[in-house]
Amino acid sequence: MLLGRERERSLLEGLMSGARVGQSAVLVLTGEVGIGKSTLLEDAAASATGMRLLRATGTESEAEVPFGALLQLLRPALVQLDRIPAPQAEALATALALRPGTGSDRFAVGAGTLSLLSRFAEDQPLAVLVDDAHLLDQPSAQALVFAARRLTADPVVLLAAVRDGEPSPLLDAGLPVLAVGGLSPAASEDLVSASGRRLGSPVAARLYEATGGNPLALLELADDAAVVDALPPGAPVPVPARVARAFARRADRLSAPARTALLVAAAAGDDLALIARACRLLDVDAATLDEAETAQLLTVTAGRVGFRHNLVRSAVWSEAPPGVRRAVHRALAAALPEDDVDHRAWHLGEAALGPDEDTARVLDAAAGRARDRSAHAVAATAFERAARLSPDPGDAVHRLVSAAESAWRAGLADQAAALLARASELPQPPALCVRATGLGGTIASRTGSVERARDELMAAAAEGAGADPDTAILLLADAILACFFLADTATVAQAAKRIDRLVDRAVGEPARWVGAVAGGVAGVLTGHGGPDRIRRAVRLLEPGAPLLRDPRLAPWLVLGVLFLRERGTGREIVAAVVDDLRRRSDLGGLPYLLFLVARDQATGDRWDVAEVNYTEGAQLARETGSTSDLAACLAGLAWLQARQGREDACRAHATEALDISGPRHLALFQVWSLSALGSLELGLGRPEAALAHLRRLDALLADLRLVDVDLSPAPELAEALVHLGRAEDARAQVARYAARAAEKGQPWALARAARTVALTCEDTDIDREFEQALEHHGRTLDPFELARTQLAYGARLRRARRRVDARVQLRAALTAFDALGAGPWGDRAAVELRATGGSAQRRQVSSVSDLTPQELQIATMLAGGRTTREAAAALFLSPKTVEYHLRHVYLKLGVSSRAELAVRLPARG
Repeated sequence: MLLGRERERSLLEGLMSGARVGQSAVLVLTGEVGIGKSTLLEDAAASATGMRLLRATGTESEAEVPFGALLQLLRPALVQLDRIPAPQAEALATALALRPGTGSDRFAVGAGTLSLLSRFAEDQPLAVLVDDAHLLDQPSAQALVFAARRLTADPVVLLAAVRDGEPSPLLDAGLPVLAVGGLSPAASEDLVSASGRRLGSPVAARLYEATGGNPLALLELADDAAVVDALPPGAPVPVPARVARAFARRADRLSAPARTALLVAAAAGDDLALIARACRLLDVDAATLDEAETAQLLTVTAGRVGFRHNLVRSAVWSEAPPGVRRAVHRALAAALPEDDVDHRAWHLGEAALGPDEDTARVLDAAAGRARDRSAHAVAATAFERAARLSPDPGDAVHRLVSAAESAWRAGLADQAAALLARASELPQPPALCVRATGLGGTIASRTGSVERARDELMAAAAEGAGADPDTAILLLADAILACFFLADTATVAQAAKRIDRLVDRAVGEPARWVGAVAGGVAGVLTGHGGPDRIRRAVRLLEPGAPLLRDPRLAPWLVLGVLFLRERGTGREIVAAVVDDLRRRSDLGGLPYLLFLVARDQATGDRWDVAEVNYTEGAQLARETGSTSDLAACLAGLAWLQARQGREDACRAHATEALDISGPRHLALFQVWSLSALGSLELGLGRPEAALAHLRRLDALLADLRLVDVDLSPAPELAEALVHLGRAEDARAQVARYAARAAEKGQPWALARAARTVALTCEDTDIDREFEQALEHHGRTLDPFELARTQLAYGARLRRARRRVDARVQLRAALTAFDALGAGPWGDRAAVELRATGGSAQRRQVSSVSDLTPQELQIATMLAGGRTTREAAAALFLSPKTVEYHLRHVYLKLGVSSRAELAVRLPARG
């Protein structure tokens, strides 16, 4: 019976109605035990007319069973499994133990869950109801969260109930939440009356005051109303504990055999046959459960046992002595079928009192199976329990490192680090030490502790260099990546030298190839060559080569090509590697690759696509917990938005990037963020404000001893000083910068140096200096910097009264700025052009710029020939969501077909 829930029912009915017309909805119901969350879900199920229904309920006994809850939920939908993208179907089938497999990224299971829900809802709207979601096994909860975050335009409503005070991925995910409170006084009195109790008004009022309108407490404590009424005014009853004790008192009145049978049921789940077998092993007849049923503690129906409320189960179990609980677990482990290895391992682990290698071995095997099914959180727990029960410290330390690896793959970075810390206290053989230290470095690198990552990776490489040069090379390469974020060129040089000493001893092709590319990248970072080495390595890659599908190599496959900054060499590799990660739903590796690709696009002429990739990279980095990658994408976005003059967005992203980067010493992204703020002010015509940011950046570079000329703000400092009439100060900047650019000898730096010299040179030298800058720009891929030089050239020519010549440069600058979307810079070029007497014909802003990043990403994929389902799989969305965004794209661009879309969005990688 549902009384006094008009607001909640109205909200849930509205969500169900929306799902029937293709409007997705997700809602997490929270509240204390007994408040009525389950009743609301039951009411929602009853109102789901014309809808398919998927249901699951979390239980303590299933919380450590890999994907047990997900299988319970998705079982009716599995008829559609072969109709979702093959890699996702494979990952999901492996997770649910429907097919053998070797495990995959945890997000692949989430992507498969989303696709399956979307497919199942295509023929009929779908309601997904999950009760006691705080008791779901962690991998199931993570998969459900992944899907919930991406439901937009599917006819699906997902409702989940979570108990207050209990941790749950559904609460951590930022999903919409409805806090369910107690009933009103009137509804509370009606509920008690409907149960057959008759209370006087003062007693009813005190009962309501004590319970806060909690329905379960009202019904369970109504018979103790005299006790409640005797409480002093304002003394609230601790509702869950009070109700739990009421249930425990009922259990206390049962016979001893009935209490034992009740305990077995509390630990076993709902299978009456299993409960009966375990009871026999304890010399108890399961028929004594009749007493518990008579006491209204549980029900037995069609071979299934259901507790009146989960609080009954937990109350009965928590009251039992520890030795009795262990005996029950042992009996259940013995009573389980031979093939139910996961439950047996869990019960044996709970029954163990001290070191027990037989149990540890069973747990270790169960952990390995969980890992192979991508149930990494469950695997981590099982490996850790196995370690705790291992009599031999050597076995314990191996299992702790395996637990840490699984915890990391489950996205539990803090737990992984804690497990590694425990492992470090035990003796480790050299190979395991390398493995553990390398994992610690990887975790530190991704979560933002990049200095520690650098040190641990270098240490692990040194430890393993003698016995395993291939692994040492890969570790040193990862150290170079960490140093890239830190802008630590000294350690880059050291790591590169060590790679060069090891590469001739490498056995495998992956290590040799990474060694070549990492050495080349190190050469570029330290100013000692490197492009030729990268070029040779990239040219060794043939289409379809196994190296292109090796996830360990993905960062180097992309980084190497993009470090060349060439139009041709290996560019097709970048798209192939990113597409392969998308196909495999390897979200963990995507944020960093998207950052690299976006950086390349932002320094070219594809700013809109760069924003798409930066934005997706940042979103995925937040989801995967990749703090370093998040800082990278945010700093990159700020840098791009500074060029576009998008003041609020630039400041917000730069501030967040600085907040992340500062404490973690992510020097590169601190530099980019300050550079963005200075460039923003300069573009908006506020040189004094620009000067403040740029000087702060200059001081930071000095403190960090970063001497790479490409990071220097000297050109912008000089320009700000010129605008402020401080030519002499500007010339001091010019001289130092030009010397350093000449030493590096790269065209991008030389072009900026020549422009900076030209800003302060004599009028007689204008043409010579600017022409030199333009010549250097001709060998770069950065049209924005070229346009800035043309603007500066035209402005100087105008001031020298060479108006006709000035117009040539200013029109070129204006055209480039407008094409790129560099609004403030285009405005400045237009002002200068009009000052020459010329007309400033502004390019109409394309309606493409009105698209959101996700709309542009979807439009680009579809314009490039992908089907809706292919785009959905690549972007980890449902086809309905892709179609939803496509409708917005059509409206904004004024097109009505894919063919027209392809015309509007040509050649946008």
